[in-house]
Amino acid sequence: MDIKNLDSATIDRVIEMAWEDRTTFDAIEMQFGFKEQETIEIMRRYMKRSSFKMWRKRVTGRKTKHAKKRPFIEGRFRCPDQK
Repeated sequence: MDIKNLDSATIDRVIEMAWEDRTTFDAIEMQFGFKEQETIEIMRRYMKRSSFKMWRKRVTGRKTKHAKKRPFIEGRFRCPDQK
């Protein structure tokens, strides 16, 4: 999917999921097909610069954004759209 031609509903949902601390980049990839780097590119393109910088600083190195680094698997909240 070309990130330059996304509809506003998809942009909003990707940003919302990426902003959530407990939603992994893997979940975004599963639902939308965007790898971590593409998600970062979407955030950079469609957010204000200051908001992107704040988000990027917060998620860099965060274990909860990567499924393999998470200390828990079961008992977590999952959106019905996530498989």
